Amino acid sequence: MSERKQFRDLASPAEAHEAIASLDLDPGTETIPLDAAEGRVLAERVDATLDVPGFDRSALDGYALRARETFGATETDPATFDLVGTVEAGERPTVNLDPGEAVEIATGAVMPPDADAMVAVERTDRLGDESEAGDDPGERVAVRTSVTPGENVMPAGADIAAGERALGSGTRLTAREIGLLAALGVDRVPVRAKPRVGIVSTGDELVRVGENLDSEAGQIYDVNSDATAAAVREAGGEPVVYPHAGDDYDALEEVLREAAAECDLVCSSGSTSASAVDVIYRVIEEQGDLLLHGVAIKPGKPMLVGRLEGPEPVTATARGRMAIEERAEEGRHRLVPVGLVENGAGETLVYPVDKGSGATTSLVEADGIVEMDAEVAYLDTGEAVTVELFSPDVRPPTLLGVGEDDPLLSRLLDRSDRPRYLGVGSRAGRRWLRDGVPDIVAVAGDTDELDADTIEIGGWTREWGLVVPPGNPDDVAGLADLVDRDLALVNRPTASGLRTSLGNALADLADERGVDRHELVDAIDGFDFTLEAHESPARRVAAGGANAGLGLRATAAKLDCGFVPIDEEQVRVLAAADRIEKPGVEALGRELDDLDELCTDLPGFRGR
Repeated sequence: MSERKQFRDLASPAEAHEAIASLDLDPGTETIPLDAAEGRVLAERVDATLDVPGFDRSALDGYALRARETFGATETDPATFDLVGTVEAGERPTVNLDPGEAVEIATGAVMPPDADAMVAVERTDRLGDESEAGDDPGERVAVRTSVTPGENVMPAGADIAAGERALGSGTRLTAREIGLLAALGVDRVPVRAKPRVGIVSTGDELVRVGENLDSEAGQIYDVNSDATAAAVREAGGEPVVYPHAGDDYDALEEVLREAAAECDLVCSSGSTSASAVDVIYRVIEEQGDLLLHGVAIKPGKPMLVGRLEGPEPVTATARGRMAIEERAEEGRHRLVPVGLVENGAGETLVYPVDKGSGATTSLVEADGIVEMDAEVAYLDTGEAVTVELFSPDVRPPTLLGVGEDDPLLSRLLDRSDRPRYLGVGSRAGRRWLRDGVPDIVAVAGDTDELDADTIEIGGWTREWGLVVPPGNPDDVAGLADLVDRDLALVNRPTASGLRTSLGNALADLADERGVDRHELVDAIDGFDFTLEAHESPARRVAAGGANAGLGLRATAAKLDCGFVPIDEEQVRVLAAADRIEKPGVEALGRELDDLDELCTDLPGFRGR
């Protein structure tokens, strides 16, 4: 037998924590069915491969029509339309609209071709025989309001668009995330494999629960095996409880070596026997590195090897202050999905997350719900609220970002720990930052001066232009072709930095021609037709739905489309000054210092 090891240089508790945290516990990954994924942790990022919804759909019951034909319609001077059919939810439209025609359509139904807006049934009057429900060719509808293109329509990809970052690596899958994956058609997901944790309790005095106990002989039940196994399961591991070895030197060594060979991690406990301590010491010394031998703490001086990671237990509710005002429809009890974020002082802020009825991502991007009683008209900024958490495991993200949708930003977020990013666009992102909600915001095509409480922590340059079908069959050479020729464009929303850059480029073209910018805008077919995510216009072009789409060179390359360059734009990452020292913001700032590696296979991107 080797010489007994003594506890000489005891480590401090802090050093013990560091040693345990340094253990490499990576059991690898596995791909499992979606119905078995609850509670597991994603091993890699999941991007949307299709639009949700996958079609332009009605947001209410009413009539689908061309928005421009309602301009000027009022209560006293309505516009009238011929009814040419109906579309119910779940059926394919079989009608095409000619000028002056409308289609009766249900909530959630597919918008018919050539219709770009909806009018609520409450703002209309039926003319003619109502019993035929629109089948009578002579039946008409009077529209008592005007609508704009896209009004009351949930466009394809409004919930989440193909190419968008859906869930990041490290996301623990709850019912909300599984719902989003199901909406995307993902039936198998890559997850981190469960670490196998061997549990070995030592001591001749121990008796397993269920066996006979001889108290007069000093026996006690083995508490540690069952308690530790339960803790391992709670933390997402797979516990393996080994037979009790007592204090027999050879038997204990055999159990420890068996556990070490079969498991990713071994936790031992119990026994003050010097022989047991020596066996554990020798097995670790022979098979790996001894990180510490004894801790200067009582109780707990003998070394224990183990690593349990998981959220700190929290209650199913959280208290916080509203970051921004939230108003409610009068007379209705409302459940508001909300997210949580900590400000620079460590206080919990609560912000609304709501994309409307049926939006799956509203729940994934939220942490819980705030109830608003029917008589409550609004929640004021700074008002204290109670959040009903979706799970006791919910914790605020380490980094909350909002702003421009960008592929390089998605790669940066992959390197962050538990980030959350809401692609609300550059304009809305700046507004959120002024309201004190996010930690950081990414803005593109934005040259405004920084507010006093905002700090720029980095950025990059990206090339933008027109994404066209492969081979550029229409020979599109630039923006002038959109103005002068009968070509259909798919645009980005006004909140997008790309849309701002397009507007600026059109203003320059208008100056060259000596005309008003609005003349050029009005001449472009589809300028007001917008899709949410940065890849959505390009995907619409690739599917044959338009001649050109506003987008990035990198997107065109990814989708094997053609690209007509227009210009470059700056993307800036701005941080709230009072959160610059948050660990998540500091970590992102370090990544922003060197973007060369992340830009290597993103054509048109470069650090600055």
